[in-house]
Amino acid sequence: MPHTIFIDGAAGTTGLEILDRLADRAEFAMLALDEAWRKDPAARREALNEADIAILCLPDEAAKEAVALIDPGSATRVIDASSAHRVHPDWTYGFPELIGRERVAQAQRVSNPGCYPTGFLALVAPLVRAGLLPADWPYTVNAVSGYSGGGKALIERFEQAEPDIAFRAYALGLEHKHRAEMKLHAGLKHGAIFAPAVVPAYRGMVVEVPLHLGAMAGDPTPDRLRDALREFYADSPVIAVGDRDDAPEEIVLRCEDDASDAMSLFVLGNEGGYHARLIAVLDNLGKGASGAAIQSLNLMCGLPETTGLRLGPA
Repeated sequence: MPHTIFIDGAAGTTGLEILDRLADRAEFAMLALDEAWRKDPAARREALNEADIAILCLPDEAAKEAVALIDPGSATRVIDASSAHRVHPDWTYGFPELIGRERVAQAQRVSNPGCYPTGFLALVAPLVRAGLLPADWPYTVNAVSGYSGGGKALIERFEQAEPDIAFRAYALGLEHKHRAEMKLHAGLKHGAIFAPAVVPAYRGMVVEVPLHLGAMAGDPTPDRLRDALREFYADSPVIAVGDRDDAPEEIVLRCEDDASDAMSLFVLGNEGGYHARLIAVLDNLGKGASGAAIQSLNLMCGLPETTGLRLGPA
């Protein structure tokens, strides 16, 4: 019997991407509300409680309201693509490579990781766990994303209202909701300095963590960091770590890049080994959002985790 899925917020960017990935999959039966009932609390409550798994593609407060509509004792399981529950102790963080596939598979409530934190955590968390990078280091995250990650308002701004925007830096007040997520799930003592920006490409993302290895204890050379990441992700069909001999000369986001649910990681170092640049390349709508939700959904339903994913180059 197929699993019944209800996407609350299916008209948004993430919801539409998830629907596209679930199209024609016989393992799932989709519940959908007519446009007139899409925001009706009673209709949403009925759908949320009828579903085997509800996927929330909503703003944070609306996601909390949706969870409150699920009856106590309901068997409905939830994947929340908002940031509302990413640091909540009662929710399982939906990054199976980091927290374990079995934990995601058995979870009742799964919080989908943020797009920027996905790149940062993929690079830093395994190395902190291994003792190769210090948990008390003042990390910096420099990152750039396609504009689709900002939702309908930012998409309209880039495509219609201000189509001449070439670069948009934001979070200039040095606060952003992603910082708590990155700190907690990397096991850090301090919050990172987060410097995000948006460029006029629809999708795609580059997340970089520059490191002054020469100032760290324990001799964390680029080769040791790279080898540790390669070992950590050796069994991952989604995350690939670049070889030392195949280090890219440049990393490019193109305006019309194809959708991808994969992620590529690189460790680049200078000749003396004193400096390193940890770089993650991913699709902000793929492994950074909808692809991650599908990966968790597959695990929760006892399916191969890559079923329906697009694992071309990221």
